[in-house]
Amino acid sequence: MKKIFYLLAATALITAVAGCKGTGKKEAPKGNTSTSGTVVMACDASFENVMQQEIEVFEYVYPDASVLSYYTDEKACVDSLLFGKARIAVVSHELTREQISFLRDKKHFAKTKKIAVDAVAVIVNPDNPVENLSVAELTEILTGKVTQWNDVYPSKLGKIQVIFDHNGSSVTKFMQDSILSGASYGQNVFAANTMKDVFEAVKSRRNAIGLVGVSWISADLKNADLSAEERIKNLEVDDTTATSLTDEVKVLGIRKNDSPVAYKPYQAYIFDGSYPLYRSIYMINTGGAGTLANGFFAFVTSFRGQKLMMSTGVLPATVHHRMVEVN
Repeated sequence: MKKIFYLLAATALITAVAGCKGTGKKEAPKGNTSTSGTVVMACDASFENVMQQEIEVFEYVYPDASVLSYYTDEKACVDSLLFGKARIAVVSHELTREQISFLRDKKHFAKTKKIAVDAVAVIVNPDNPVENLSVAELTEILTGKVTQWNDVYPSKLGKIQVIFDHNGSSVTKFMQDSILSGASYGQNVFAANTMKDVFEAVKSRRNAIGLVGVSWISADLKNADLSAEERIKNLEVDDTTATSLTDEVKVLGIRKNDSPVAYKPYQAYIFDGSYPLYRSIYMINTGGAGTLANGFFAFVTSFRGQKLMMSTGVLPATVHHRMVEVN
């Protein structure tokens, strides 16, 4: 049976990676440059799988560079940027005018760029017979209007247990603002602390439904133990990347209320808007010219940095796209 795979095609081959890869620690130059020194990055925890790969490859290519990252909730990320604890923040929204003015008063000028489009994936245990939900059905589950799986699809799974990472997370806020129109969550909603904990809880609980960033259910994460050198070689060899989803949990298709067709969070359907639960990822840099903050920002937004994101399941902001049908 034919299957449709979504391939992201880059516009040109990477030609310079092998030549500039790190070959060992050199004596670090004095001070902070665009390829050496230390910089602190505060990143929304739901984007950890995306940014950790960027850091590992960047530090491999530039062995005198050290990106100190910590993963927390979105508010803490922005606060760290505003009060100088971090020079880079990776979050799901741009700074407000007030925040930009606050930084400008401190002589810090924020450079912001959209680096990818993320999707919020809805996952259930593999034993759950449900295959897809409409946005309206998902809303009723999240607000507690529907509390039993039997009210969604004939089953004996009992009470629905909704699992987020934690109350202050960007996924929780996105779903409440964009899908629930500000309505409160129901009493059947629980916090698991981290994205990984959500994934593990759904794997072990037949009645659970979880919400995670799409990078946490990309099957390509089975290659997460690859070294930075191996990742670079993969980028050089293959100019396309097919998205695939894990089989450790069931990823539900989500359909818009006016559509009979449900879509899973493949990059193709994130790109054309068919998958409704999507949001942008922004990188905000307050480092000056010639600093490591500026160098890492340039790397992530470059061709290499964008292509590296493909294997994580998110949709890079600057790529060309094509649909390919294979047997």
